[in-house]
Amino acid sequence: MSRRDQVTFLSAAWCLSYPDMELVDRVPLMRAALGEFPGAAEPFAAVLSLLADTDLMSVQAQYVQEFDLGKRHALHLSYWTDGDTRRRGEVLGAFKKVYRGSDILVDTHGELPDYLPMVLEFAATVDLPAGKELLQRYRPSLELIKFGLRRDGLPHEAIVQAVCDALPGASPADEQAVMRMAGYGPPVESVGLDPYDPRLLPMKGA
Repeated sequence: MSRRDQVTFLSAAWCLSYPDMELVDRVPLMRAALGEFPGAAEPFAAVLSLLADTDLMSVQAQYVQEFDLGKRHALHLSYWTDGDTRRRGEVLGAFKKVYRGSDILVDTHGELPDYLPMVLEFAATVDLPAGKELLQRYRPSLELIKFGLRRDGLPHEAIVQAVCDALPGASPADEQAVMRMAGYGPPVESVGLDPYDPRLLPMKGA
């Protein structure tokens, strides 16, 4: 399963990143790689078709609107567990520590180290076990991103679901179940957020 997981994670990393011409050029490669595994291509089909068949500037504008201008589909994993609490700095440091432990220089390209496409690419190309451990630890964040995408009818939902399907355990049925998975409770400290905001899901053992 490791090769399938690597292909799934790398394709997801690319499809969840800002779309540019390089990404459009990778569509045939992703289709071919995913096509090697039964059922692997289906969750990606809508986004790959969007990239291949839609004017790039339109795709870019939609991406900015959905992923950059608001937080409804924030792709930073610790945003959903720590929001703007001061603890988040420590959490981001933990991500960097995992990357440093790989003995391979990880270029964050100016992004925070918990950026989902970066974590997925790390898992796919550098250290699959360590990357999957990070993804599983932040499984509630993944699930909340997925539910947000579903609520807004965005095809990226199926891609995030494919990532979740590659991790241990079944996906929760709804957002309330995600909160139970995360051991939901009021955060110790928050800045500008309601203490019961569902973006703040203190992780067990975090």
